[in-house]
Amino acid sequence: MSKKFYITTPIYYPSASPHLGHAYCTTMCDVIARGKRMRGYDVFFATGLDEHGQKIEKNAEAKGVTPQAFVDEVATKFLSLWSAMEISNDDFIRTTQERHTQAVQKIFSRMLKQDDIYLSSYSGWYCVHEETFWTETQVEEEEGVHYCPECHRPVEMASEEAYFYRCTKYESFLNDFLANHPSFITPESRKNEMVNTFLKNGIQDLCVSRTSFSWGVPVLENPKHVVYVWLDALTNYITTLGYLQDDDSKFQYFWNDPDTEIVHVIGADITRFHTIYWPMFLKSLDLREPNRVFVHGLLMMKDGKMSKSKGNAISAYPLIERYGVDAVRYYLVSEIPFGENGTFTPEQFVMRLNQDLANNLGNLLNRTVSMIGKYYQGQIPAFEANVTPTDKELEDLIDLTITRYETLSDDLKITEAYEAVMNLVSRANKYIEENAPWALAKDPTKAKDLASVMAHLARVLHVAGMLMKPILIHKSDAIFDQLGLGQDERGYETIRNQGALNGKIVNKGEQLFPRLDAEKEVEAIKEMMAAPKEKAAA
Repeated sequence: MSKKFYITTPIYYPSASPHLGHAYCTTMCDVIARGKRMRGYDVFFATGLDEHGQKIEKNAEAKGVTPQAFVDEVATKFLSLWSAMEISNDDFIRTTQERHTQAVQKIFSRMLKQDDIYLSSYSGWYCVHEETFWTETQVEEEEGVHYCPECHRPVEMASEEAYFYRCTKYESFLNDFLANHPSFITPESRKNEMVNTFLKNGIQDLCVSRTSFSWGVPVLENPKHVVYVWLDALTNYITTLGYLQDDDSKFQYFWNDPDTEIVHVIGADITRFHTIYWPMFLKSLDLREPNRVFVHGLLMMKDGKMSKSKGNAISAYPLIERYGVDAVRYYLVSEIPFGENGTFTPEQFVMRLNQDLANNLGNLLNRTVSMIGKYYQGQIPAFEANVTPTDKELEDLIDLTITRYETLSDDLKITEAYEAVMNLVSRANKYIEENAPWALAKDPTKAKDLASVMAHLARVLHVAGMLMKPILIHKSDAIFDQLGLGQDERGYETIRNQGALNGKIVNKGEQLFPRLDAEKEVEAIKEMMAAPKEKAAA
């Protein structure tokens, strides 16, 4: 039986055009999905848009278009960005799609029928931006003005008839579930935050419908109500698989298989909904819970969170056009430890590309292929273990790197996994200096040592190229091309074969990553940041 893996990004809110911050989360998920596929997993990778709600309705009105026309335009921009980042998602779910809206109506009706949802009225402080009601004790007050505790924008007192989900009915279940599944919320600090902030003193029932706006999924039993954003949005994770639809084969194959590993990757600002309400909703539907909700950090700018409203967002397009998609993907994975916040600066971007990709990986490939061409007429010598005094250490590090890469990747420690690969590359560059092949080539008694050095260096490049392939989707193949590997010789398991490169003919190509003029490139990126340009959909 094949190993199954289902990974999702949050479905993004299309109130404005996407930027590098959106690309960050989706790229991390793409790297995870590609890595799993490469290792033989059967993967489903979903992303999409949460297109309903009052904010969308107001933004569309301000622009003089219908809400559907508004989200259609923004959707094309998200799809264009995913194409530019070469995201390998299997589906792009939109909550305005019929397949989703009909399933949401069926879900609401079922919950209503089994008394998990009831009709009442709501009064409280309402935040349009977060589309959330807050109690008097939850809002912040300053000089008579009340502010949302999430986004710190002003809130307004509102009252309306609404349906509520009986959180109190499932409170005991949730507490037991979180206690028995310690890795469900990652990092652990997020779990502590949820328990202490929202569960410690008991949880209130959740408002799941609205009547003050109409842009949403109508409740079949009471059409003046539209389903409130989170009951609508969260269910995308199962409707994208075909839940409650004519063809639910993907849902049965992935979600309903208890052996499928299910991972939701989300931003910190929506942790509460995914870790408190989503497990409850699934319990209502008698469905299994995900294995993990991973809360990634934010891609920050020096003046705070990257956002369109602050005007500090940088577009991914000029970076891709100038440096290539592989370089941008590598920066996002390596510079920001997955699960922590990171700050984008032009200086760090250029430094990372020069230090890791040009000086370390690119330099190793260039030196190795050049030396094999010079000393062996381009033919990689047969691999033989433990010839020089430093061979055994490098051989052990290769094996350890593969193991660490798999273990760290499976635990979603993505940045650390790829850091381990680059450490191997660094060690191989040091191995060249230790063995001084230019000196070995002058000593006929060291012929065996020289051959071993070349074979070991080629093997490191083979392993590193394979492990980096989920990030370097083009440059890894360029490495394999230069090592003389045919298209049918690039399977993941080949890296466990020490002799996979024996007798291959190297093909020296262009520099993998040319070294950048740091001062010039930093200024170029600053110009991009000063005048970000939106990319029209292709």
